[in-house]
Amino acid sequence: MNIVLITGSAGLIGSESVNFFADKFDLVIGIDNNLRQYFFGADGNTEWNRDRLIDVYPNYKHYVADIRKTDELTPIFQKYGNDIKLIVHAAAQPSHDWAAREPFTDFSVNATGTLNLLEMNRLYCEKAVFIFTSTNKVYGDNPNYLPLVEKELRWEISEDHAYFKNGIDENLSIDHTKHSLFGASKVAADVLVQEYGRYFGMKTGVFRGGCLTGPNHSGAQLHGFLSYLMKCAITGNHYTIFGYKGKQVRDNIHSYDLVNMFWHYYQNPRSGEVYNAGGGRYANCSMLEAIQICEEITDKKMNFSYSDTNRIGDHIWYVSDVSKFKNHYPDWNYSYDLKTTLGQIHDSMTARLVATV
Repeated sequence: MNIVLITGSAGLIGSESVNFFADKFDLVIGIDNNLRQYFFGADGNTEWNRDRLIDVYPNYKHYVADIRKTDELTPIFQKYGNDIKLIVHAAAQPSHDWAAREPFTDFSVNATGTLNLLEMNRLYCEKAVFIFTSTNKVYGDNPNYLPLVEKELRWEISEDHAYFKNGIDENLSIDHTKHSLFGASKVAADVLVQEYGRYFGMKTGVFRGGCLTGPNHSGAQLHGFLSYLMKCAITGNHYTIFGYKGKQVRDNIHSYDLVNMFWHYYQNPRSGEVYNAGGGRYANCSMLEAIQICEEITDKKMNFSYSDTNRIGDHIWYVSDVSKFKNHYPDWNYSYDLKTTLGQIHDSMTARLVATV
């Protein structure tokens, strides 16, 4: 039997992984205890997505387990053992603002949880491919010291620095910078995943995501940029832009495109490898530009205001250079541009909001 095990399976990337791999593996095991609701309240509740997966995929098996507890993970890995061919680790505490509230919780989920899963991988299914959803926050504030130029609606890299014309690559230092506690816990996990590949020779891959997005995101104010923005656009709820004149740039990769990267890596894994994984030059926008697109899709003016105080650890300009991954896996490419993605988010969000009335 061929099995894929997915953590955070009711979240954005986890559920997209279930969608993607359900017809490629005999059994899909999902691990998710809806901790996102604890982090972000009702907006973060993923039960609707868990129930959808159970209803849609007959070969999906859900476990309500805590990745911080080896006594809850061990029976699962013991039961399925070497039948597990792929592990997609997408469970996380994903907000740098929230991490400062409960540093122990943040670190235990992001770092200790990752270590627990790596050990489960090593002890019970060593030949399985292990894919880790990391973050661009491992680079800390270093992107903010790049030469930037202010444009009408966005910050942009200076044309005098051609090295960054395609975005930020994996050579940017992760040292000598402020990360936020979230960034620090993800650095710890990121390096652990690399080390299990390099030290033990396991098939581990790190994907440092930009803004991960898609129609199945339970977006909240502290996490889920495009999803929460569109929710405010639809409902008329107030949205606050924090700092940088609203011109801060994020690249946005559709969850399908990211999981498709996972699929290409799985078929030809490189031990301990690291890839930047975002929308790159194909799909990026500033806050102001994203608001404009949301207003076009909803045909409504957004209710938003501006705060001069930027969030600690926020990037002014971040665009992923995905050249390394494309060089290693030339058959991969993007499928969803920014407007298509926002259109999907709008339709999915509208349907969910109607269903709750």
